Amino acid sequence: MTRFVTKTAVAACLALPVLAPAAASAQTAQGVDEKTGPVSFANVASVRLGADAQHGGALITETQRSPLAPGQSKLGADRVSVPKNDGERATFGGNYEIDLGKYAAGQSPYPAGIASRDHNVVAALQATDVPTAVAETNYALRDNARGGASPVDKTVLVLEGARSAVDCTAPKKLSSTTAVTRLWVRGEDNTLRQVAMPAGTAALRVSNLHLGAPGAVPQASHDTTLSDIEVSRVSAFDQLVKQDGWRAGDVTAVAGWRVEVTTHVHDAANVQLQDVHTTMVLGGVSCSIPKNFVAKPSGGTSGGATVDQPSVPTEVPAGYLGPAAAAAPQSDLRVPIGIGLLGGGLVFGALAIVLGRRRVSRSRGE
Repeated sequence: MTRFVTKTAVAACLALPVLAPAAASAQTAQGVDEKTGPVSFANVASVRLGADAQHGGALITETQRSPLAPGQSKLGADRVSVPKNDGERATFGGNYEIDLGKYAAGQSPYPAGIASRDHNVVAALQATDVPTAVAETNYALRDNARGGASPVDKTVLVLEGARSAVDCTAPKKLSSTTAVTRLWVRGEDNTLRQVAMPAGTAALRVSNLHLGAPGAVPQASHDTTLSDIEVSRVSAFDQLVKQDGWRAGDVTAVAGWRVEVTTHVHDAANVQLQDVHTTMVLGGVSCSIPKNFVAKPSGGTSGGATVDQPSVPTEVPAGYLGPAAAAAPQSDLRVPIGIGLLGGGLVFGALAIVLGRRRVSRSRGE
């Protein structure tokens, strides 16, 4: 088994007991401060549609947030794919589907030998008030506009054993890990085969894949349309696809997989119509702490981990966020951000493609 891991860690500084009161503003008897205290987030998969954030939008799945007291928030097992329902499908465009590990017997979207599994997506606050997060599962990106008798015939990208995790123990002791067991791509020859993921910050770039646009484009031909894919590790907070309520702190660690697809849409005569840009973040996680944060004593448990963490339903529901949503104030992340916005998202897939088509026409002087 091959495993690629990138990890960033800074040596810990000596935390003397006299420093503990300095963190009182973020750690109280009632729990950590909701707006400035230690916090973590975990998201299984979300998508940004369009290269221009002002005219694009995003389909963001349920995001776990660590509770204010020691415990954890875990993604429910019913989320097995993106899109999950007709509303999300219309928002995404109708063609793409991201499988999240679990599949029915005989319906595997993965290469032979990859078993069905549940995902593990958790944002936690340890007993020491240290925030941690993890997202791990198998991912398969399908283009359902492709032909083929079985789900795997439609698969163009697979991340087997993908795992991203963060740990914010202290301002100078952050940990960020992004790993994958095996990676598969359906290349120019239309064969799904294993490829090596470069180590460190390097990206994997593959061109001329038989992958169409996420939604229907007028006059487009799937036979002549090709896509370029870039797979990289999330290295900055702004690279995450997230709601406004997903916040950073004085010190923040991030991890996850970023998949960028540029689809060169052509018609049946192989004339280029436009480019369509799609960005996916798989297993996006972050943790943040104040600059004066000092972890509580562990009480004898190894690594400060909580022995028994109750599941706390602290979750941001899935939803569509368009440009107008950025201005909406979100004072409490536990409120259902995104609810009521799906209706506006239903038309986004077609709208983004139409806007892109208009830009191409103007560039040609039509």
